Amino acid sequence: MKKLKNDLLLRTLNGEKTERTPIWVMRQAGRYLPEYRAVRAKSDFITMCKTPELATEVTIQPVDIIGVDAAILFSDILVIPEAMGLKFTMDEGTGPVFPEPIRNSADLMRISTFDPSEKLKYVTDAVKMTVKELNGRVPLIGFSGAPWTLLTYMVEGRGSKNFAKIKEFVYSERKSAHKVLEMLTTVIIGYLKEKVKAGADAVQVFDTWGSILSPAQFEEFSKPYITRIVEELKPLAPVIVFAKGVNHNFTKLVEIGANAYSVDWTVELSAVKKELSGKAVVQGNLDPTILYAPKETIKEEAERILASLDSGHGHIFNLGHGILPDVKPEHLKTLVDYIKNESSKFHD
Repeated sequence: MKKLKNDLLLRTLNGEKTERTPIWVMRQAGRYLPEYRAVRAKSDFITMCKTPELATEVTIQPVDIIGVDAAILFSDILVIPEAMGLKFTMDEGTGPVFPEPIRNSADLMRISTFDPSEKLKYVTDAVKMTVKELNGRVPLIGFSGAPWTLLTYMVEGRGSKNFAKIKEFVYSERKSAHKVLEMLTTVIIGYLKEKVKAGADAVQVFDTWGSILSPAQFEEFSKPYITRIVEELKPLAPVIVFAKGVNHNFTKLVEIGANAYSVDWTVELSAVKKELSGKAVVQGNLDPTILYAPKETIKEEAERILASLDSGHGHIFNLGHGILPDVKPEHLKTLVDYIKNESSKFHD
């Protein structure tokens, strides 16, 4: 195990009491940073994902510029369905697009499982390169989309307002839906294991579209598959699960067995922490739009969240979703500096 100069995140994930609250933010390697935009101006998004040198450069930028307590590898959740056989493009206006989505059992012939060490070698190469360049300064987080979220993209073909196509698919082609979810789960487990093997210190599973499922649907189409991923990865590295908008029952969610659960800003963090009752760490949950506010307001909201908890232990500070692309970098730095300088008073 490599020696880290700042292992605050890992100690928190492992349930240890810490001297202060660790902080990193989702999408911290992204468009809000002028340095990222400078790299992006010379390469398209997919090329950046597939070029280890570029992925490494933008992964490390927020560590150097903002001072976060962890790096998260620059990549995209949709590299998995692409490697399974579904090509995607990145539309600047609407986001990712699958020109030929899957809609029925016959379409399953176009996808297959694969060896992540071969087809996604560019990702693991980026992990190795990033670990070398970080030189033990902070931990590196690897990530994947959850099976349900990836299936949603594969069926819808793009973002959606009502998600009618994926709902139609899982009810009219239920057997096929579970078959693809099984395939995705197998691939994700292998993929995340390769990232850990390459040097990632922790992993996060994003179930961005878990929120479109009813509680019963979540129990059928998402939770069992995430649980299997956690069972396989947890012996190797701490696992964070972010099921955005899945706020109906955190007691049930903790059955997944992750080290930590990230939550959005629509729930009271203190209530979630209490419901987890020491079985897992809670991560979150500042509303990303607070970063548009004056710096004093950002500090006040950060303090409100910290003060709402029974203790600072068992909490990773983060946003309730990804940082927005037009946020001023100095506003994020204000938040990070505040947490680093002031959160210790909540860790008695």
